[in-house]
Amino acid sequence: MRAWTCLAVPATLLAGTAFAADDCPNGGTVRFGVEPYEAASRLLPVYEDVAKLIADKLGCKVEVQVTTSYNAEIEAMRAGKLEIGEFGPLGYVLAHQVAKAEAVASFSQADGKPMTYTASIVTWPGSGVATLKDTVGHSFAFSDPASTSGHLFPAYALQKAGIDADKGVKPVYAGSHTATFEALRNHKVEVGELNSDQITSARHQNMWQDGMFTTLWQSDPIPQDPIAVRGDLPASLKARLTQILQNLDLKVLPQKDLDVLAGDGKSFVAIDDAAYDGIRDMVKILKVDLAKL
Repeated sequence: MRAWTCLAVPATLLAGTAFAADDCPNGGTVRFGVEPYEAASRLLPVYEDVAKLIADKLGCKVEVQVTTSYNAEIEAMRAGKLEIGEFGPLGYVLAHQVAKAEAVASFSQADGKPMTYTASIVTWPGSGVATLKDTVGHSFAFSDPASTSGHLFPAYALQKAGIDADKGVKPVYAGSHTATFEALRNHKVEVGELNSDQITSARHQNMWQDGMFTTLWQSDPIPQDPIAVRGDLPASLKARLTQILQNLDLKVLPQKDLDVLAGDGKSFVAIDDAAYDGIRDMVKILKVDLAKL
């Protein structure tokens, strides 16, 4: 596991009186980590606004940290440098194991239930790849080794097709879903992962055209990113954060923020650790050593 580094922004303001100032940690600041599923420059202003909503209800400053990698966020929570973290599902499973992360909320669907998304493997017309079997020997863009839709599920699909994800294709780790999308869009790689959230994001940015990719494989629904709190927080702070996160209304945010955030219902809803047992089952099937991610 690598050392953690973050882009820290003291973005949120002390507001409200819901929590006694003396009970705020770290001299008055709650630290909120976000994995870099898109470019930090795009995520930071959005999550600054989310953090302000949390701060307003909590009565503590909330500082956003978009980490430099998925593992960096896990390391930050393990080192006691984060109180809250939005993890990818696979990253959360590892964070729960080594960093005391406890899932409490996730993004909602329009019906108020926790949202799901899908992973896929795509290529572009003219790449010379028509089926999963054809991917052998071709460049393949993954987002991050600790990404669920950006590595775990595509690796599973390749294995089911009899292809080693490390040796059967030429793996390239782009660093984020956005970077993978750009590599595919610009034909820098021949095949790669593409999840439904990235497709939605590309549509909002007018960067998506129907027919630009051919889908070779698509997953079943995957539980959306959990919002987790560190399990060893003081009981009163942990309970207050859980209550706020499970009932956070995002509809008050500007549309530009909602275009980045997941969820048709535009809110957070309650979720628990058991929702990610399917991810643990996938880890076992692939014999993934989480400690080596």
